[in-house]
Parts: sequence; C-alpha cells; structure tokens
Amino acid sequence: MRKKSIFGVMLPAVMALTLLAGCGSTSPAPTSTATPDPKASPGAAAPAGTEKPAETPAKSKDQAVNIFTARHYAADTLVYEAFTKQTGIKVNEIKGTAEELVERLKREGQSSEADLFVTVDGGVLNYAKQNGVLQPIQSSTIDANVAKQWRDKDNNWIGIATRARVIVYAKDRIKPEQLSTYEDLATDKWKGKVLARSSTSLYNQSLVASFIELNGEAKAEEWAKGIADNLGRKPEGGDRDQAKGIAAKVGDVAIMNTYYVGQMLASKDAEEVKVAQNIGVFFPNQATNGTHLNISGAGLAKHAKNKDNAIKLIEFITSKEGQSMLIKESFEFPVNEKADLPELLKGWGTFKTQQIDFSKLGDHNKKAIEILNKVGWK
Repeated sequence: MRKKSIFGVMLPAVMALTLLAGCGSTSPAPTSTATPDPKASPGAAAPAGTEKPAETPAKSKDQAVNIFTARHYAADTLVYEAFTKQTGIKVNEIKGTAEELVERLKREGQSSEADLFVTVDGGVLNYAKQNGVLQPIQSSTIDANVAKQWRDKDNNWIGIATRARVIVYAKDRIKPEQLSTYEDLATDKWKGKVLARSSTSLYNQSLVASFIELNGEAKAEEWAKGIADNLGRKPEGGDRDQAKGIAAKVGDVAIMNTYYVGQMLASKDAEEVKVAQNIGVFFPNQATNGTHLNISGAGLAKHAKNKDNAIKLIEFITSKEGQSMLIKESFEFPVNEKADLPELLKGWGTFKTQQIDFSKLGDHNKKAIEILNKVGWK
C-alpha cells in the first residue's frame, strides 16, 4: 500500500471523522490531569482516525484556556498543572491528531472554543498557518524567551521544544569514529546493519524533506534507496523498538530521535533502561549540513476566546521555569537557552544543526513520500 501525504490527501477522511466526533464521541471528557500512555511516542502524530478529539472542550470562562493538542504525553500536562497552580487558570487539553484538529478548527470557525493549537513538526505548524486557523502572537515576554529561529516569521506559532534525529549505535560493536553522516549509512558497508521505523512516520518523512531542501530531490532519493537497501529487517515499531533491535543484534545502528534515549534511561521498565545504557548517540553531518532538527510549537487559535490566558500559558511554557520542567520529563531540547538541562543533555554537548526554514518540511512532504514509495522503504 502506498503511503499518502498528511497534507491535503487525507483531509476528506479526516473531515468525516471530525464530523462524527462533533456529533457524539466516546472519548473521555477533556481534563488537565489526563495521563497518556508513558510508552506512547511523545508528540508523534497518530494515524488518522485512531484518536479522536474530545466532543466539546470546556466552555470559556475568565480563568481557563483550552488547548487542541497533538502532543500526547505527561511532560506537557505537568507544565500545565504548574501553570494552573501559579495563576489559577485551568488548562483543558483536547487531544487528537494534528490533521483532525486543524479540520475541526476550520469547521467550527468562530464557534470554536479552542485557544491554542499545539503540535509537532515545522511542516505541520505551517500547515495550520496556511489553513488560516491561527493568528499572530504578540508578547515581548515570548520574544525574549524564544529566539527568532524557533518562531514563525509572522509569529503565528512559537516553538516550545526541539528534537534531533540522530544515529544511535551498539556500544559493544560500533565505535563512534566509524560514524560520520546520514549519507554514509546508505553505503554498502552498512548493508543489513541499519534499523529504522516505517516510512509512514512523520519523523522519517521530514528527514527526507530536509534532504530535498538541502541537497535536491535526486540526492534525497539516492539516500532513501540506500537506507532501504541496508535495512536489517522490515521496518516495524517506533523508535524505542529500533533501540531494542540493536540490543537483539538485529542491526548495529538505528535512526532515532534523541529524546527516546533519555526517556528509556528514565523508564520504570528495567529492559528499556538496560537497552538505553548499551547504545550510544551520534550527531551526524557535523562537518557538512548538520544534524536534522525538528520542532514542536504552539499557535494561538484564530478565534481564541481566552486570548490573554493563552498567551500567558505560552509565556510560562517558554520561560526558564517552564522549559526546565518540560525537558526534564521529555528530554527534548529547550527553545529558551536559559533552561536548566538534564545531565544527559549536558553530556551530549552542543552540535551543528541543519539551517532550514521549518516550513520547508511541509512544502516537501508530498515529494518525500513519493520518494519513499519509489525506493521501497516500507
């Protein structure tokens, strides 16, 4: 089955789902204390239709803010609870996939109770902007907290965290000096040794999209084919499963997001801790284009009824306190350089990152999926 772009192609199905959700959903009522599955991929977009937004967010009140969020994990909720404790402003989370939530914002228009839209991936954030469901955020506090590189040029969305997609390797079989670039993983010396999740993963699609932007379509296709040819097994599972595949000696290296390593080390699952202790993290392309970085962000809903409260929440999330709290739990990288880093992130040090406009990840998404289909990356 051919993969489809998350941008545009799946919207008819999404609209049908969201219409059904509006008519009557069995989803739990929105709550600021919901606890997601701790093993769920932080911020990962679930397949359309697998997780519907709640039927109706709490009605607007003076001391409330309603969030439509595609980030489904506990770290965010902890930050929201701290914000409520400090301000008395209740935070209501309405969860779903990014595409469902954008379509719901469009469909409900001025009647929408959404104040903030939160999601992962620069391309998805730009998708929301292009669909006219966001408005500019004006706050000198946010401007001071978050550098321009982590903000939309029109301030329609503000970055709240970043994540690097890196090479993870078996410490007992691979030495760091054997590693260099993403491109090197596509050469014959890594035949049968590479592990990666499915090409339906937005993380992999955006990685290929970044190569299209930096190197052109031909080289991006050459790389994707090399990876598909070098896979040690058919893609399966999430990023954690690639690390476990290394432990099982199914492969020697894997393409993963850094924060999964931190979360596995902090896991209550002894097996995950053991796996994470025996893998190393390598930041590729330090002598060329840099390591691929993607972003999570928050946008102010176009018809926000609690606009001031919503802006206060973004100010808190991007503050030193909010950022330190968020990354302590998620192991993402902060957008506020004053944040206190967990020891693991300190140990990784600084690294060179790709210098591209995050919106390009969305612009090249369709072509990236075409390439992945063409080369047989399942």
